[in-house]
Formats: sequence, C-alpha cells, structure tokens
Amino acid sequence: MTTLRTAEDLIAAGLVPEADRADLSRVAARYAVAVTPNLAGLMAGPDRTDAIARQFLPDVAELDILSQELADPIGDNAFSPVKGLVHRYPDRVLLKVVGVCAVYCRFCFRREMVGPGAETTLSEREIDAALDYVRQHREIWEVILTGGDPFMVSPRRMQALAERLGAMEHVHVLRLHTRVPIAAPERVTAELVSSLRAEGITPYVAVHVNHAREMTAEARAAIARMVDAGIPVLSQTVLLRGVNDHADTLAALFRALVANRVKPYYLHHPDLAPGTSHFRLGVSEGQSLVAQLRGRISGLCMPTYVLDIPGGHGKAPLESAVERGADGNLSVRDRDGRVHPYPDGP
Repeated sequence: MTTLRTAEDLIAAGLVPEADRADLSRVAARYAVAVTPNLAGLMAGPDRTDAIARQFLPDVAELDILSQELADPIGDNAFSPVKGLVHRYPDRVLLKVVGVCAVYCRFCFRREMVGPGAETTLSEREIDAALDYVRQHREIWEVILTGGDPFMVSPRRMQALAERLGAMEHVHVLRLHTRVPIAAPERVTAELVSSLRAEGITPYVAVHVNHAREMTAEARAAIARMVDAGIPVLSQTVLLRGVNDHADTLAALFRALVANRVKPYYLHHPDLAPGTSHFRLGVSEGQSLVAQLRGRISGLCMPTYVLDIPGGHGKAPLESAVERGADGNLSVRDRDGRVHPYPDGP
C-alpha cells in the first residue's frame, strides 16, 4: 500500500464511505491529506470514532471555522526575523526546514502552512540566511528543527545541517520534532540516525504520539534505533477529544513510552487552529485528567500539561498558570507574569 492522499484513495482502501466523497474532496482541497500504510493498517474500516482514524482521516467538520481560531495560533510569524526561523525564547530558536510531513494530522496548528508544494520549505540560500542569524546570535544555545517534519529531509542534507550547527561553539543542542517514527518508521534508517549526530552538538528527538496503539512494533523498533545510538528521545502528545481524553488512555500511552525508553515531555492543550474545534476540550477537563494521573502513574511517565498562549506569548503550565474570573472567563499567565484572556472550551 502507498500513502493515501485523496478521497478516492481513502474510499478505495475502505476507510471512508463513498457517500463522503464530495465532502472529503472539499476538505482535501483546503488542507493537505496523507495517511501512511503504517497508520492506515491501524484503522478498523470506516469508523470515525476510532482513535487513530479520528486523528488522520479528513472530516467535513474541518470546514467549520470559528471566530477565535487563528491561521497562526501560537504566533510564530511575529517572532520570525528571517524566513523559516522563529526566535521567541532567548536561548533557542525554531528552524522550519521543510513544509511537508509523512502524515497530516487533522488538528495540526500549522495546517495553513504545510503540505505538498508548501512555500515554507527552505531553499539552500534561505537555510544559509537562517544559519547566519544563529551564528550572529551567541545567546542561542539550542536549535529546534521542526516544519513540516524534519525527518523528511534526506540524511545527506541533515548531516550537513548538523555539522554546520555543531561548528558554532555557542550552539550545544539540536532538537528535532517528528511524527515519522510513528507514521513512517521505515524512514528511520541507520543512515538517518547517524546523520543526526555531529561533533560539537548533542541531538535530542521529540516524537509526536497521541495513543498507545500508535506504538506498533515498527515504531518501537524505530525508536530503539535512535536510543541505541545514544540519542535521547522525548515525546509530545496533544490532548484530543475522542482520541485520548480519558485517564486510562493517557496512562497506557505514557507507560508504553517509558517502557520503550521515551520520556513523556509535553501534554499539549489543543491550539486554536482553524477547523479544529471538534478536537478541543476545556482547560478544566484537561486539568482533571492530569490530576487523575498524578499518584496513579510513575513520575517518570508524567509530562507537563501546557498551553501555547495565542499571540506568541509562549507556553504556560496549565496546572498553575491559569485563573478563572467570577464571570467564568479564563485567563493564562505567561512567563513574565502578564495575563492573557483565553477562549476556553470547544
């Protein structure tokens, strides 16, 4: 089986009914679609309540865009001094090297910026400009490769990038955010793993995974190839209605990760991305789930529950940095103590 990219592909694979063809074609015309064979094999036919299918199969609900939803929900653009680079925090930058992914999550906060032909994929000249910025800003200690998915970059190009960053004496850590070990684990070859390492820099990989069923034998093997090579692996999970909004589901995922030498890092509250309201929970619901996990699972298994405050104000820990007024409205405190209103709930 090849990657499924159209309504016709999904119908032929038996994952969606023929009656949905027109609606799904409308969704695919706006937002990129890709379902890899590894993930398609986890889906139990045309069942939209399935936790895997819900994450990756397009849904006409994505065309229902609410007024509070934002094309750039975490405010990357306001902190981008050169194309593809985001410098929001003093000691680290995001570098969005590529605009494509192996699979397109239906709740993606960069869904307006990624997909085949995305202009966010950087040319060699644009990468040079981004690296010149990093070289000139000696306060930068960590470079985080994101996208799109940086594991879609060829090993040759990845190796060159790691070596150039490793040659900058003030840059010590290269972090890579990826879905590939879960969605297309066959891409995590020995050559790719080797390309993440370079003299003068320490690589970390943060794997995006939302449900224990995603930890297939192939995904576990891909993770093991990185860990066995001495590369620390963390996880990022998005809290999603109908996918993992139950304490037992989260506990199973976090335990599976730790058992496979992955440290749960962040549990993200879903962002205000366009057409994603059907995935969002209220903050109080998320807080309740995290409270249920504390003391129930090992501290090794507990991630930090965070919200990226809209407008580029950074991450806030939702177990402590929230206030609810007498009117019921929610506010979130940023790292500088400033308070920002937040539209809670779906």
